[in-house]
Amino acid sequence: MIVVHHLNNSRSQRVLWLLEELGLPYEIVRYQRDPKTMLAPKALREVHPLGKSPVVVDGDVTVAESGAIVTYLLDRYGEGRLRPAAGTADARRFDYFMHYAEGSAMPPLLLKLVFLRMESAPVPFFAKPIARMLARGAQKSFVDPQLTLHLDYMESEIGKTGWFAGDAFTAADIQMSFPLEAAVSRGGLDATRPGLLGFLERIHARPAYRAALERAGDYDLVAKPAR
Repeated sequence: MIVVHHLNNSRSQRVLWLLEELGLPYEIVRYQRDPKTMLAPKALREVHPLGKSPVVVDGDVTVAESGAIVTYLLDRYGEGRLRPAAGTADARRFDYFMHYAEGSAMPPLLLKLVFLRMESAPVPFFAKPIARMLARGAQKSFVDPQLTLHLDYMESEIGKTGWFAGDAFTAADIQMSFPLEAAVSRGGLDATRPGLLGFLERIHARPAYRAALERAGDYDLVAKPAR
């Protein structure tokens, strides 16, 4: 039985979704973020030294990092599903977006989260104006322009076929879901980019996506943006 070590409101939601798409049985071991720090509990370090989620245990195999987990599950159980045929242009796009999701799309979203928290972090009263000035300055000069750049790029790419790796839904779309849901939450993704919003509507309507939500619960990033 596949076991998913699942942290609420995290990338591990994608792994549950993929398992539902593949129709594989699995068990969930749940972990909750600290309500103040929003960090994962130390108990996850007993599963993996970094104490991060997702982690999948399949028999004597333990796999961390969502992209590596997706690749492992497709290689072992996919039987050719949810990925383009090897050697094709779509397969190259598939590989690209599997890496782009975490390697390029997520870093500015993480920086945005850090600086937003920096603005409201508890600091001595005399330091608050400085902290806010630094946080807002970094967002205006670097983070927000990077978010705009990436959102414009993704809007252009999704407009080609409606999916990220060819004209059919693949696991690359699962991998890309988290940065786009995070972008709705804090990255400025709104009605000015209808292609990306349409993509989110399509994936949120998938039965496997909804089944994964029901199994896991507590995933706030699914909220729809204002139009």
